[in-house]
Amino acid sequence: MTRAKKTTEAPTDPLDAMLARLQLSGIRDQLDSLLDEAARANLSARETLILLCEREIARKDHRRIEMALKLAHFPAVKELAGFDFEAQPSIDPKQIRDLAASRWIANGENVLLLGPPGVGKTHLSIALGREAILAGYTVQFTTATTLVAGLAKAHGERRLDEKLLALSKPKLLIVDELGYLPLEPDAAHLFFQLVSRRYETGAMLITSNRSVAEWGTVFADPVVATAILDRLLHHSHVLTIRGDSYRLRAKRKSGLINRPPLTALRSAPPPSVPSAAEPTFNRDHNPDGGGSSS
Repeated sequence: MTRAKKTTEAPTDPLDAMLARLQLSGIRDQLDSLLDEAARANLSARETLILLCEREIARKDHRRIEMALKLAHFPAVKELAGFDFEAQPSIDPKQIRDLAASRWIANGENVLLLGPPGVGKTHLSIALGREAILAGYTVQFTTATTLVAGLAKAHGERRLDEKLLALSKPKLLIVDELGYLPLEPDAAHLFFQLVSRRYETGAMLITSNRSVAEWGTVFADPVVATAILDRLLHHSHVLTIRGDSYRLRAKRKSGLINRPPLTALRSAPPPSVPSAAEPTFNRDHNPDGGGSSS
């Protein structure tokens, strides 16, 4: 008969095992250093417990924020601290700070950032999305063309409802660059279904280079575009940025391009007036101003 070999196992620290079972990894990984810190500060048992809990909460918050930022799919790292408000005087910094508090997200409201290319709309949308994550909300970022293409693909594969359900889950859905590129033929109907699904339950932030009066052209369907805006603008904050492109301004400073001569500006034709087929609105909002309504 062969005698069974005796195996020796290292003794298990009962406190370590309990911390692991309670999933208190922040305390478990730093326990000795935290206890040394408490001893050096001559903390009481209650104060030591508070210190341990604070570090555990900080670790969990840090991991939550890291995961939420990854799931948001932001195309770049942008923060409000890095936005040049002096370069865009049409933007009210106080209004942006109010939006950064994320109360509009809790209320299922919408934000529309309108203005020409290069004035900072995407920067602000990402920065407000980051603030929402810090406040504990889930966020998803996408471009308008990617969003509509995904909805069209899901519709063709008979899983549109599944796709709409997934897009209705984030508390904030950011749709960037609406109006920059042509949309799918059925974009208006698909986008309407998404807006209807999120209406008064999930917030949306949309950036566009087109005024709301032009959205009938953007979606190639003025009737559905009107229905979309009816829901988006019901509880909304509409900010129109008027100013020069950051990128063009930098090139002008470097001398790569020049400003158009004043005579050319004076002889330029006046901006076109939206046709009667395009949607118009008469609600308590200001689509072409910097104000908000809710």
